Amino acid sequence: MLNKFCKKPLYEVTQTMARVAMGVEKAELVIRNAKLVNVCTAEIQEGIDVAIAQGRIALVGDAAHCIGENTKVIDAAGQYIAPGFMDAHIHVESSMISVGEYARAVVPHGTTGIFMDPHEICNVCGPEGVKAMIDDAKRAPLKAMSNVPSCVPAVAGFEDTGSHIGPEEVREMMTWDGIMGLGEMMSFPNVLWAEPNIHGELAETLKADQVITGHYSVPDTGMGLNAYIASGVRCCHESTRAEDVLEKMRHGMYALMRYGSAWHDMPVIIKAVLDNHIDDRFACLISDDTHPDTLIQDGHLDHIVRCAIKEGLDPIKAIQYVTINPATCFRMDHEMGSIAPGKCADIVFFDDLNDIRITRTIIDGDVVAENGKMTVEIGKPNFPAHIYDTMHVGHPITAASFKIAAPKDKDVVKTRVIEIIPNRVGNYERIMELKAKDGYLEADPGQDLLKMAVFERHHETGTKGVGFLKGFGFKKGAMAQTVAHDAHNLLVAGTNDEDMALAANTLIECGGGLCAVADGKVLALVPLPIAGLMNDLPVEEMADLVGKLSDAWQQMGCVINSPYMTMALIPLACLPELRLTNRGLVDCRTFQFVDLFVE
Repeated sequence: MLNKFCKKPLYEVTQTMARVAMGVEKAELVIRNAKLVNVCTAEIQEGIDVAIAQGRIALVGDAAHCIGENTKVIDAAGQYIAPGFMDAHIHVESSMISVGEYARAVVPHGTTGIFMDPHEICNVCGPEGVKAMIDDAKRAPLKAMSNVPSCVPAVAGFEDTGSHIGPEEVREMMTWDGIMGLGEMMSFPNVLWAEPNIHGELAETLKADQVITGHYSVPDTGMGLNAYIASGVRCCHESTRAEDVLEKMRHGMYALMRYGSAWHDMPVIIKAVLDNHIDDRFACLISDDTHPDTLIQDGHLDHIVRCAIKEGLDPIKAIQYVTINPATCFRMDHEMGSIAPGKCADIVFFDDLNDIRITRTIIDGDVVAENGKMTVEIGKPNFPAHIYDTMHVGHPITAASFKIAAPKDKDVVKTRVIEIIPNRVGNYERIMELKAKDGYLEADPGQDLLKMAVFERHHETGTKGVGFLKGFGFKKGAMAQTVAHDAHNLLVAGTNDEDMALAANTLIECGGGLCAVADGKVLALVPLPIAGLMNDLPVEEMADLVGKLSDAWQQMGCVINSPYMTMALIPLACLPELRLTNRGLVDCRTFQFVDLFVE
């Protein structure tokens, strides 16, 4: 696969590489006296020099003969150096900031490359949204490699999105610069059932000689997993059990172990490696979804690596999981993922192998961050105007919009309720007996029970789904958000209809985002005018806004970590067990619509 993400392609600079390595031509940059984390051999080499020219590594070893009068020399003075970190699966939109601003947040933490799946913006704006993300990434040094969204909508027939992706779109987008593969194939039942449209997308990806990324979220390690992998899917980030990770790796699938702002699967599933004497070349660490406050307070992949080390993973292995392993997964290990001759000069510096804190980041031979700050300028975002105009609900929302009538002549109604699992992507279907009041069913904070609704907001169809939600701990108020995977319709939940209406209309007026309302007042608002998903404000300002939103949720009684991210998965109809879309309740085990009320 031809690498278009380095300063110069190798075929243009082979003569330069040879001359610099031999000392005939002098290096542009030489790093001296470093402790090299050699991810190729899983060892630490001391007293290592690295000579760099044309954005690539010419020599690793003793580089004294590569230094000339114009060579910049960095004395590592015994610091560790490692390849730049790469996230094998990330949705930048989940950070609620633009790609350029995301780069400014993560590059100082040692992230030099990401394999992003922009299916969030694609669900709202279609292929033009994906192109806008790729274009926005060009203003920053971060290597933002993109996958073509595969499931738009996530599960066809169960929700309404702003766009549609099929085999024809995949075929065309595979020709774009910056595309590395197919985004997570969430419609795994259609893969198993050999549905022609989905397999058409797989075929177009394979014909383009690109990588298919996966989303296999069921606890099955038998024939279904075999069928999924045999269809060409190379990796999966949806494991929640150690045995899932183990079987995926045994079957030659890359297991992407997730540790994001809300999804803390890694400490559980890493036991597949820690408790078994296996070759772990198929293991990676990823973030998937990370909010701006997490990036500011904790970091990015450096934070995940530290957490993995605390769980007992060998530090060198942890570094392999964010360097050579993801590079190999995407068939880019001939270009990235190691500090070796010919490779892109993406390098990070740190002092302590057991508590990795990045002090310097180099991308393509240029120092781009030091001591937690970018050292290069990032240009301004330039999103097309139509991507700021995506709120098309098409009808007024009032308190009456949230009324849920009970079945006639019933005072007590058996009702399906979605109960969340904190820090996990799955949920439970619960059957609860709710009492009708004046012919309607209401939220019941005493039972930790919220009313909720999902309104279609792309094409003014007027459709909505209603239901009940348990597990957030709200005592009062309501929330609304247009970050509502994957269709990103308008999601509203709360304890009373009036606050729910205010929350919904607040987002309609500002172009989308997240807000918290209580007692008729807006307590916090995070405007997301870019497709209702992102803002181009600096990450620090976004982190402050999100922090105020967190404070408001706590004021309303919420008791869980990163609640808005957990809330955002309520409409995602490819995760078990029960979900709510703008078309109604979906049983995600049988992939059928189900009634709110149980006879």
